[in-house]
Formats: sequence, structure tokens, C-alpha cells
Amino acid sequence: MSGTHDRHGMDGGDGEDLFGAEDFDDGEFDDGLLEEELRRAAAVLDPVPPELQQLAVDAYALHDLDARVAELTFDSLVDALPVRGAPAAPRMLTFRAGEVTVDVEVTEDGLMGQVLPPQPARIEVLGGPRPGSPLTADDLGRFTADTPLSGPFALRLRTGADVVVTEWLRA
Repeated sequence: MSGTHDRHGMDGGDGEDLFGAEDFDDGEFDDGLLEEELRRAAAVLDPVPPELQQLAVDAYALHDLDARVAELTFDSLVDALPVRGAPAAPRMLTFRAGEVTVDVEVTEDGLMGQVLPPQPARIEVLGGPRPGSPLTADDLGRFTADTPLSGPFALRLRTGADVVVTEWLRA
């Protein structure tokens, strides 16, 4: 017996659909309804944690067409050679976006950094579900935050008309 393929699946050669798809005409099957049912099932069986949902909302809020992304060019956790027997050193990070460089030292007490070339800037420390902490860099580009970082974080700098956002890192 030679079977043929119809538009819904396979038929057994006698015109009868093996999968019962003849019950659905093109006008009766609603993809949107199926998608909605699948979303409800996923929300019940595997809900998105509220913290992760807030991080996604915050990350989307960072989407600024005028912002330049500062690339991580140095991370002491990856690029520096460990010194045997030395106490835990602060984490040193360097970000670059065009002519702007941001050097950051992350400690258990917070962070301090400098914008180069030296210039005043408004800086937000972004992290987790809480709003960004506002900081101000002085005329030499220096800034500090005395709030310890935990979880993912990024920096958003506003220098004059420029907006620079660093990559997200885990503290």
C-alpha cells in the first residue's frame, strides 16, 4: 500500500488522515490560542523568578540608541597573575569605549574608579532589582561608591552629551 502526504500529515492511501487532522480546517485552528495555552502552562510549571524578570526589565531599560557599550579590556580575575600567599587583592577592571576609558577597583566595601581622559561625569551603578546608585565623578574623573556590589552589575556614564554603558559583570 503506498501512502501519500496530505497538507496535514500522512494519510494511509485511502484518504483517511492517520493523525486526525481532518478535524481542523484552516479556519478552525488558532495558533494564537495554542501559544497562549503554552504560555499559561509554562507560567505554572516553570515560572520565571521575580529577580530574573526584574533584571530583564532593567537590561531592556538600558537600551539606549545613543549609548556606546564600553568593552571590558582588562579583568584582574582573568588577566592578572595570582601572587602566592598574598591576601585577596581588589578586583581591577578596565572598560573602553572609543576614546573613553573607565578604570574600576572593586572591593568588598564598594568600588572606586576614574574616567579617562579626566572629566566630570554622572555615573550610575546598575545591579539587580534595585535602582542604580547615582555617583558623580570629579574634575579629575574620580568616583567612589561605598555600597558593596553583589550579583551582576554594570556602570552607566554620562559625560557631556555622551552616554557609555559597561558590559555586565558578576561582582
